[in-house]
Amino acid sequence: MTSLSKDTAFCFDLDGTITQTELLPLIAAEIGLGADMATLTKAAMEGHTAFEPSFRHRCQLLSEIPPDTIRRAISDAPLDPHILRFIHENREDCFILTGNLDIWIEPILERCGCRAYASEGTYTHGTLELKTILNKAATLRHIAETFDYRRIIAIGDGANDADMLSEATIAIAFGGVHPPAASAIRAADHLVHDGKALCSLLKSL
Repeated sequence: MTSLSKDTAFCFDLDGTITQTELLPLIAAEIGLGADMATLTKAAMEGHTAFEPSFRHRCQLLSEIPPDTIRRAISDAPLDPHILRFIHENREDCFILTGNLDIWIEPILERCGCRAYASEGTYTHGTLELKTILNKAATLRHIAETFDYRRIIAIGDGANDADMLSEATIAIAFGGVHPPAASAIRAADHLVHDGKALCSLLKSL
């Protein structure tokens, strides 16, 4: 199927937007820290703690889990079926922007099949080294300039999505898994609470 519009890019957050669960607590469950990680992730998502230092701390907690174990743990993570279908139908103009690590989320990116930008990490002597943390707002600008899009529609739920939403032509705060952060709602033009309604809105814009 052809894309809805050749001049519009659709930029999706990953955790809690495309996925129907937060991924870091899912990974942390492998070492018995699922509940603790869920608390840390919620605090960052809601903006109670700054995303970058929180993410570095959470990565450190997970740093000695083998990457194959991590990829296996998230490979079957549930994805919103409506959003996944929309991405598949418009994959040339869909992008994933995630603070999560590229080397962890490969199985999910393969299931989505569109271009993606993520934080970057590598393993040195079996221990994780965090190389870069994605700046979503700067990446949004890069997508607009590199692919010459006239409009950027951004969808996200967390405090770390607020800057990306502010940069977008049309911003959507999404509450499919949990209520969007207050900062994301303030930056948004629309507030949507389920994947089916979101995709209906995307097709109408």
